[in-house]
Amino acid sequence: MTATHLSSPAQVAALRDSLAAQGKRLVFTNGVFDILHAGHVRYLNEARALGDAMVIAMNSDASVRALKGPTRPVNGQEDRAEVLLGLRAVDAVVVYDDERCTSLIQTIQPQVYAKGGDYTVETLNPEERAALQAAGSDIHILPLVPGRSTTATLQRLQSGPASTPRRFRLAVLGSGHGSNFDAILDAIASGTLDAEVALVLSDNRDARILTRAREHGITAVHVDPGPDPARLAAPAQKEITDRLRAAGVDLVVLAGFLRRLKEPVLSTFAGKIINVHPSLLPAFPGLKAWEQALAAGATETGCTVHYVDAGLDTGPPIAQATVPILPGDTPDDVRLRINAAERDLYPRTIARLAAAGREG
Repeated sequence: MTATHLSSPAQVAALRDSLAAQGKRLVFTNGVFDILHAGHVRYLNEARALGDAMVIAMNSDASVRALKGPTRPVNGQEDRAEVLLGLRAVDAVVVYDDERCTSLIQTIQPQVYAKGGDYTVETLNPEERAALQAAGSDIHILPLVPGRSTTATLQRLQSGPASTPRRFRLAVLGSGHGSNFDAILDAIASGTLDAEVALVLSDNRDARILTRAREHGITAVHVDPGPDPARLAAPAQKEITDRLRAAGVDLVVLAGFLRRLKEPVLSTFAGKIINVHPSLLPAFPGLKAWEQALAAGATETGCTVHYVDAGLDTGPPIAQATVPILPGDTPDDVRLRINAAERDLYPRTIARLAAAGREG
């Protein structure tokens, strides 16, 4: 395989113009296509049937590393392109270095765009969707083939033989300093938590938790939350889901993550997302729970590790720790006492869940 087998954006645009002159349509799709499996082949055949020729925009090796971490891709871009070009459904492959293929869409102006059923039109990247709409492209979301995915294949490979069990894999989501993340790292280093942190995600590009992850050689990713300062946009929810699936994580740990997770994260990782809240739930849900407790005249409060569901701090509790509220306490006094309890309780609870997961 050599670079001459690949097409340039200009060559693909010329193909599109040639087809248009004949009243025919070019289908455009994009992806990593790291380990090709039956799901890919069926999807590509269905996509090709939407038009008269198909071009695949394939992420370069650098782009894959940015999207999926330093262990990917498994196969280099030239090998991936050669395999794709060997399929009857594929007429051209063009490689791009960006995380998004917006500029390629703008150059090629495809008549048809195809994407897999783990997306909806609403969860497509906003820039890519705007470029497709500007080009007048018909957008088709094609169903996934159940049980066929690169992530599932990699998980089977990573499991290894029975004598070398795969470590329990955590993803940590945080928006700020990451003190509970530090406590998790300390527990792993001391051997009291038998797990590994596979991925750290943040909605805040400047969050210390990302810096700490990189210092420990952990894949650290900023996810653009979208324009609303209080909510994660649908493309961000989709990106988080994709990155968690690609990392093959067993448990998603929220550590000071300030925005609520919604679909498709919640259903994809149902029963596998936990949070620690600074009160003895169900008492004092929501923001600044220590101030709520103090204002209510409570003599004790604490922290709760709980599963995350669609409600606000309504998921089933897993473990709790109690701290006193003393006469003369300020809100900061109570908050610091709770924080110390969290740093002890959270790693211990994760260790218990990890042990149960390995036994299961």
